[in-house]
Amino acid sequence: MSGKAHGTTQRFQVTVPVADLRKTPGGARVRQLLMGAIVTASGQRDGAYMVEAEQDGYAGFIDPALLAPARPATHKVATLATHLYKRPDLKSEDVVSLSFGTLLTLTDRDGAFFRTQDGLFVPAVHVAKAHLRYRDPVAVADLFLGTPYLWGGNSRLGLDCSGLVQTALLACGVACPGDSGDQERVLGKALAPRTAPQRGDLMFWRGHVALVVDPDLLIHANAHHMAVALEPVTDAIARIAEQGDGAVTSHRRL
Repeated sequence: MSGKAHGTTQRFQVTVPVADLRKTPGGARVRQLLMGAIVTASGQRDGAYMVEAEQDGYAGFIDPALLAPARPATHKVATLATHLYKRPDLKSEDVVSLSFGTLLTLTDRDGAFFRTQDGLFVPAVHVAKAHLRYRDPVAVADLFLGTPYLWGGNSRLGLDCSGLVQTALLACGVACPGDSGDQERVLGKALAPRTAPQRGDLMFWRGHVALVVDPDLLIHANAHHMAVALEPVTDAIARIAEQGDGAVTSHRRL
């Protein structure tokens, strides 16, 4: 792998279940990328690649050891989590656990399993064609109920508020930035104050975002519960204001 060090821009894919995208080489995590995610490398610094994620344009640094040349994905993980096995047998050794949305290149089917291009096996019931899209982002977010809160997280191991929203929207084919501030700027249409919320709406606070489940309920990854949780709309508004993070800054409809 060479990146811009050899005068070219190259496309790579993530080869580990979850990779941290960092603000600086070896620095703080800003987002995460799942196995199969495509990045474009445009340079190197202190042994790390400067990359941009193809899914949302998010830029940061990543360890080159976590990347390999990009190849087309055929399928994606369509359940909260699955495993890759050494053989097409549920009793065989599991090699690694994968999160919802992970992209895979599968070659053929062996009974109840698909074979990956790397010679491992994934349960056929846990994957879907890579091009398929969900229709309801709230239903996708519901998969992650109880998932621990993790700043910058984008997997079933941990999510933050914008990571949950991005995961849900990307699964439905809706382009979505990785940060809540950018999401508030570009997603949907701003609604007038006191507009009744409906399923799939987004509610924003300073540095926070939640998905509306129904007129009375939100789902969001938040540091109060330290998890992806359901919370009544009125309770969330009052609690967030009381903890000093202000009022709702916008209510947007996709």
